[in-house]
Amino acid sequence: MGRTIAEKILSFKSGVQCKRGDIITAEIDFIMAPDAQGPWIIEPFNQLKNKSVYDGEKIAFVIDHYVPCPNASVSAHHDMIRDFCKTYGIKLYESGEGICHQILFEKGHLFPGGLFVGADSHTCSYGAVGGLATGVGSTDIAVAMHYGKLWFKVPESIKICLKGSLRRGVTAKDLALYIMGRLKADGAAYRAIEYSGPSLQTLDMDDRFTICNLTVECGGKFGIMPFDGVTKKWCIASNIDFSSAVYPDEDAVYEREFTVDLSDVKCGVAKPHEVDNYAELEDVRGVEVNMVLIGTCTNGRLKDLAQAHEILKGRKVCGSVEFLVVPGSREVYREAIKRGYVETFLNCGAMILPPGCGPCCGSSAGVPRDGANVLSTANRNFLGRMGNIKSNIYLASPYAAAAAVITGKITDPEVFLNEK
Repeated sequence: MGRTIAEKILSFKSGVQCKRGDIITAEIDFIMAPDAQGPWIIEPFNQLKNKSVYDGEKIAFVIDHYVPCPNASVSAHHDMIRDFCKTYGIKLYESGEGICHQILFEKGHLFPGGLFVGADSHTCSYGAVGGLATGVGSTDIAVAMHYGKLWFKVPESIKICLKGSLRRGVTAKDLALYIMGRLKADGAAYRAIEYSGPSLQTLDMDDRFTICNLTVECGGKFGIMPFDGVTKKWCIASNIDFSSAVYPDEDAVYEREFTVDLSDVKCGVAKPHEVDNYAELEDVRGVEVNMVLIGTCTNGRLKDLAQAHEILKGRKVCGSVEFLVVPGSREVYREAIKRGYVETFLNCGAMILPPGCGPCCGSSAGVPRDGANVLSTANRNFLGRMGNIKSNIYLASPYAAAAAVITGKITDPEVFLNEK
């Protein structure tokens, strides 16, 4: 019987031929911890009898959730992280470097066939490179830092075959929201979602990152983009070793399979207050928007800023809209300046926030006011997600967010793309 990508990688990393349902202990290739979980990782680590890390070069803390630091209490947490990293020789990416998921992608810590864990649920993003990645609890991270291993239950896999082509103005974010709406919040609980099909070649690495990022929103353990020509091109350009790339067997067994025709996907949104509360954008067209956020680990990369720039260049923000832009990393920010995107955003009235998680999780600047409707490119719209339970969050693509900046309401971006 053939094996899925998840079964193969977990077999390689555990040293046993495992199948779905097995409980195994697997070696971890890289561990990530954001500042939001720092103290809750360090405290259980300090309770270990032998306080040591298996390899400081394979662990990174990232200060990204509380950026800039909002108060003295958080500042003390940041200092705790800095001292811990210095003591144990662990990599530390400081405040302003960017979002943890973008940083690991940029800094060469990810590779095809690898197994990665992080103390953040959207660690599943790393499946974009053809590996397995998932978020785990703080205590699990503490134990993994010491042993370099962690236990896993080998998941069932769901296969999604992609065919056709996305329409103009329809993005990977629209596709991801469409899939979340189809699977629902628990439709892939502790499953691996493995993508396939002829249309994979039309999705670049940024697209794949966005889609894998939302895997956890339907309960998924892993989101996996199989290694192919797109991944290989990225590996070569980034000097990443791809010798451990893994492919599914032709006779691999999946819990279920279904096909998505990309040409059927339209601009979409997730309505308040659930990510799976999917609607085609035309069904909510005209809803007033008071705040627009472009950024986050879902859509804070250069391609996302380029899409917003495409619509916003030469235009002004609607007077009733508070417009926030958060680059995913310092490198993204720097390149966006070179390409003129930042100038476009400033000219149309945007506030540019430091690279990091920003308003997405309500931990720093950018809390919406009471009664506000927010259109965000983030991955979550739960009640109170951005720090105010009296606001409403709609999720959409950078194109749709940019269109709302101009009109002050949910608007089909095709209106503006057709003018270019």
